[in-house]
Amino acid sequence: MRHPTVGALMSRDVVRARPDTPFKELVRPLEENDVTALPVVDDPDRPMGVVSEADLLRKCAEQADPTGRIRAEGSRAEELMSAPAVCARAEWTVVEAARLMETQNVKRLPVVDEADRLLGIVGRGDLPRVFLRRDEAIGEEIDADLLRRTLGLDPRDVTAEERDGRVTLSGSVEHRSLIPSRG
Repeated sequence: MRHPTVGALMSRDVVRARPDTPFKELVRPLEENDVTALPVVDDPDRPMGVVSEADLLRKCAEQADPTGRIRAEGSRAEELMSAPAVCARAEWTVVEAARLMETQNVKRLPVVDEADRLLGIVGRGDLPRVFLRRDEAIGEEIDADLLRRTLGLDPRDVTAEERDGRVTLSGSVEHRSLIPSRG
C-alpha cells in the first residue's frame, strides 16, 4: 500500500537556529512563528539537534537566582539543544516516521536529504492528517495496491469494504499464506 510520505506532510518553511544563537534569540522566533522547537543547524545546514520550549524552560529553572529571576543570557543553542538530532527522510512513510518518534520519544523530526541537509520538519500533529482520508480513497488504495498489485488477486475473489477508517476483507484465496496473521 502507498502510505503518504513525510515529504508530502512536512513543513518546508523551517525556522532554524545556529549553534551559537543566544538564549534570548531562541525565544523570539519560537514566539513569532508560533512553533515549539527549532532545529539547530551547522554551516552546511545539517541538523545537529533540536532546541524546544521544554529545553528552554528546563534551562530557566536551572538558572533562576534566589529571587526567581532568570539568568540564562549566556546560554547558547548548542548548550540547550537535545542532541544528536533525530531525523527522517522525505521518502519515508508516515508509519516509519511515527515509529521513529515513538521509539526515540521525540515530538518532531527534522527532514533531511541524502547529504543530511535540512529540507523541512514534521511533527506529531502533522501525522494524523493521513487518517482523515475518505473511506472510498482508502478502499481504492487497498483494492489497487494490496489486493491486485501486491497479492495478484482477482477482484472477484476478494473484496475490501471500508467503514469509518476500518477495512474488512472478504472472499477466498488459493494459498493460506496470503492470509495475514493477527497480532
